[in-house]
Amino acid sequence: MSDAKTFKKPSINSEEFIFYIDLISDFLKRKTLVKGITSFIKEKNNFNILTSYGLVIFQENTSPITLYNEKDTDKIIEKLEDTWDTRETNQNFLENGLFEILAYIFRKSQESRKNYRVIVISDNPSSLSEDYHNALYDLLIKARNFYAFIDIIRVGDNKFYEDDVKLKVISSETHSGVFYCNDPKVFPSILGSLVQNKTEFTVIQPSKQNPILKEDKIFYEKLAVGLLSLDSEDKEVCDVCQQELCPVCELHSDQILKCYNCNMKYHACCAAHYSIKNNIGFKNLFRCAQCDTLLKLDEDFVNLIYEEEYKPEEEEIIEEEEIPEHFDEETLYGEEIIPDEEYIEPMEEEAEEIKEEVERKVRIGGYFGQEIIVKSHINKQKNNMKVSEPTVIIQENTTKNQKPISITSLKPPKKKMIKLCKICGATLQSVHICPNCGARVD
Repeated sequence: MSDAKTFKKPSINSEEFIFYIDLISDFLKRKTLVKGITSFIKEKNNFNILTSYGLVIFQENTSPITLYNEKDTDKIIEKLEDTWDTRETNQNFLENGLFEILAYIFRKSQESRKNYRVIVISDNPSSLSEDYHNALYDLLIKARNFYAFIDIIRVGDNKFYEDDVKLKVISSETHSGVFYCNDPKVFPSILGSLVQNKTEFTVIQPSKQNPILKEDKIFYEKLAVGLLSLDSEDKEVCDVCQQELCPVCELHSDQILKCYNCNMKYHACCAAHYSIKNNIGFKNLFRCAQCDTLLKLDEDFVNLIYEEEYKPEEEEIIEEEEIPEHFDEETLYGEEIIPDEEYIEPMEEEAEEIKEEVERKVRIGGYFGQEIIVKSHINKQKNNMKVSEPTVIIQENTTKNQKPISITSLKPPKKKMIKLCKICGATLQSVHICPNCGARVD
């Protein structure tokens, strides 16, 4: 019986490298190619003994010679040497070869999960129509969701090729790259740089900006296989919860099903919960917890459980993380805001009176209002300040005679913490923004 704690597989150690030879010229000799691939395989086996290899090369009759999932690396080299002289030398078949490889990846992805590393070695652009490229692009979008990575090595002495953009699209869609080899001597080094493992990516992350198309969803569902009913000799115990009666719904009617490949058993509810937490991008599609076979559940049933038990929790988390778009005006203008000036507690010294005349310019009614000058005679003492009655001089376009008047509406400051708004003349205390006109107070 399987241990539920070991179901989650955080990493993929198994890799398969598929070499697609798309060479029609003699720029890269067979000896150099074989030497580079042999060195690559030897170095890779030192890092990961679970790696297997494959080979695809087109022959003169346009039919490709294929060899997949081969552990015996000598067979890869032998097959390459045997088919080299009869390879296609009239035109390149980049798209056709990738169609063949992707079809293989889709078939194998139903059974198990591994990293598929495709290395295309090409020397010229293909002459196939744009329709081939569009069809290939549609498959690439799906293939990257099954851990397929396509690196391309373009060999040749040209600086630019007419399919440069096409190659970059193919590689970037599978989180890989394009490498240009202008000198056959550096080919082994370029190939050797691809030994390192590729980073695993989440299978599908649909978003509003990049929605999953309906036909894509149908594609994944056709690849997956449904759970089977138990045989009469099978023990009716769920391998996920280790119980006969489902602990989720506690209903005897909850049927126990099994994986067709490894016979791992699931309650319908347990399978739904596992799929919601470990799906491949669609809540009803998941890989078997024991053998990685691609499985599917009834979508309506899974959505029902998700709506009842998972969606309310997600909405609650989102509400807690929301940040208010607007600040509270009372907080912005209130007394709690600490002013920039620091109040220094005066020392106990003998008071020393200082006479000083203060002059302030104020515009009444805003920036374009009437300008007045407020003059005050201040007698300062330590920890004290006396202000005499101010006089006001009105200035209007600097042409009228100055006429002193007495005003009381400006409420001259009586404490060091009191300020006057430079825009409207309002009396302010312990605020950074004038509540009357909205001007910032320095």
